[in-house]
Amino acid sequence: MNMNNVYTTQSAEETRVLGGELTGEIIPGTLLCLFGDLGAGKTTFTQGFLEGIGAERPFVSPTFVIMKQYDLLKPVSGIERIYHVDAYRVETKDFETIGFSEWCEDKKGIVILEWPERVADLLPAKRTEIHFKSVSENEREIKVTSF
Repeated sequence: MNMNNVYTTQSAEETRVLGGELTGEIIPGTLLCLFGDLGAGKTTFTQGFLEGIGAERPFVSPTFVIMKQYDLLKPVSGIERIYHVDAYRVETKDFETIGFSEWCEDKKGIVILEWPERVADLLPAKRTEIHFKSVSENEREIKVTSF
């Protein structure tokens, strides 16, 4: 998978599969910023990513807990942890307090951040942005860009 590309998926399952395929391109210390409206496929993509990298189920949305950590039973390419973070219900100052910077600096971790625009001031320059756009009820356009 090219880390600067646009993909089209025709179903939730295809979006999930794409998430799993991306795991082979990610290195430890990566911040994945997922942009898109409610229902655009961010959580479905993340579930595929978590499954593809070998995280232990259940995969739950961190909307109400802010951050869900998954420790990998079998580290992949030096990755031992995934931090799935949801900024939808928080303010920038709260995100600083709960440890966002430390998660991003974890050299054996990956941070998957939903709603990154809510904490834009805290985002490091080095990151991968994934933009989800609903084209129709089932079709999604997913643009991946690394900085």
